[in-house]
Amino acid sequence: MRGGGNITEITEFILLGFSDFPRITALLFILFLLIYITALTWNLCLIVLIRMDSHLHTPMYFFLSNLSFIDLCYVSSTVPKMLSNFFQGKKTISFVGCIAQYFTFSTMGLSECCLMTAMAYDRYAAICNPLLYVSIMSPTLCIQMVLGSYVAGLTGSLSQICALLQLHFCGPNVIRHFFCDVSQLIHLSCTDPFFVEVLLAILTIIFGIINALIVVISYVYIILSIMKIMSTKGRSKAFNTCASHLVAVSLFYVSGVFVYLCYSSGVSSSFDRFTSMVYIVVIPMLNPLIYSLRNKEIKDAMRRLQKKTGTC
Repeated sequence: MRGGGNITEITEFILLGFSDFPRITALLFILFLLIYITALTWNLCLIVLIRMDSHLHTPMYFFLSNLSFIDLCYVSSTVPKMLSNFFQGKKTISFVGCIAQYFTFSTMGLSECCLMTAMAYDRYAAICNPLLYVSIMSPTLCIQMVLGSYVAGLTGSLSQICALLQLHFCGPNVIRHFFCDVSQLIHLSCTDPFFVEVLLAILTIIFGIINALIVVISYVYIILSIMKIMSTKGRSKAFNTCASHLVAVSLFYVSGVFVYLCYSSGVSSSFDRFTSMVYIVVIPMLNPLIYSLRNKEIKDAMRRLQKKTGTC
């Protein structure tokens, strides 16, 4: 802590993590480590596969490779610190480190919200305007949409960080979570967090509600277009092109809403921490599997890569 007049500023925080489960510490560490390694491996492999196979150089897989990149950064912003704290007596993180961790986590999360919306528009163009799809989803537009997602996420995170830096922390410094979440920081603040809370509400509307509405509207049009297809085979094929994205975006938003409703008060229970692991680590691990499981193009690309490299 740093003294200044009658105010003592906190220079580090204690991340409680899962320290209230001492009997299963080793088991939790192994479990979370395996999930983290799997998430890194699957997402990295999908990026490499899309990059190496020219048949996958399409808008859909361009967005998917960026989604995997975001998921890689997303899980890596919080999980390594959480894993390193499992066997450390002093589970601390500096104030600067805490702000940097939340900045990276928030940037990737907000960028993913925007990218999910871009992917929904891509599926809308593919199903509702198949004859104009190539001209609509031009390489220039795809790059602009991806860059726009990153810029939007970066802008939203910077605004949060600027607001958080206006707060003073002079009381308890124990964060009852495994990472520096904004709701926890607001709860520990000694100053009025009204401006931060208003900003978070605005960002929730912009990145959460508006993006979710755009996705919902896109899929309403997609479903209506699919219902107009006469043949059962054609209807099934059209639905399969967007089923993976629908599952992924549903998991992303439903789990996110559930997690943040649970500990929006700033008080995090053990149950909230485990559900956060699902949102932060498990879903990024599942995304590559969701997009690959019933995707013939991905399977064909894997076979071509296997023949080329002679590996499994």
